[in-house]
Amino acid sequence: MTAGTRGAYRAYARLVLETMPEESRVGLTLGFVRTFGIPDIAHVLAAGGRMTNEPRGRAKATGVAMFTLIGEGLDSAEGRRVVDSLRRIHDRPGITPELMHYVLACFTVCPLRFIDAHGHRHVTEAERDAAYAFHMALSDALGLPEPPVTSGDLAGGSAHDLAAVEGWMRDYETRHFAPTEAGRALWAATSKGLLAARLPAPLAPLAPAVAASLLDQPLRAALTVRRPPAPIRALVTYALRARARRRAT
Repeated sequence: MTAGTRGAYRAYARLVLETMPEESRVGLTLGFVRTFGIPDIAHVLAAGGRMTNEPRGRAKATGVAMFTLIGEGLDSAEGRRVVDSLRRIHDRPGITPELMHYVLACFTVCPLRFIDAHGHRHVTEAERDAAYAFHMALSDALGLPEPPVTSGDLAGGSAHDLAAVEGWMRDYETRHFAPTEAGRALWAATSKGLLAARLPAPLAPLAPAVAASLLDQPLRAALTVRRPPAPIRALVTYALRARARRRAT
């Protein structure tokens, strides 16, 4: 690890790379899926065809980039290479700083949400502060302007913490989540191609329903996804709780 990772966001790196790496990967995937609910992002992702044709490759590339930045540090040679690559990839018409802020918020907030909901323990305040430090450092490395906040963000405390990022993210989703053909196509490809590959063969046909069990109602509405049947939801909940209990012992 570099001095950057050993510093302000060391606790975050330890959490996602060592303490709960599997939960972090699932949470990051859910963060990626969450961006499909924003029409402008869904159109960009679907336009190239790679995300719908090779969802596993695209998701893997995103995960590798994020975990490299967290593990190696933004100030490492590899970290700088990844940042430069992200700048080039996103330097195109239609990708605004606001959209970039939303994507970064999803990638920071969603893994922590999944850990809190399904991990063997909750995220600590020190880990949240470290996650925010990483979030701000990456935003700065990408040359983004000061992250936006809403007046409602300040109700929970400082504008300079992870709660403010999550508050802005919720407000942004309220204003922008909407169904699109691109979003539905991205969800179909991801829920079938990506998750099915990670399930035992007999469960692969259930992949879309299993994946939908991990979505909240606003995102299901944006992706036009029906709430899965109660037995599927119960199965997913049981499996995640059982896994958390095993990890806690």
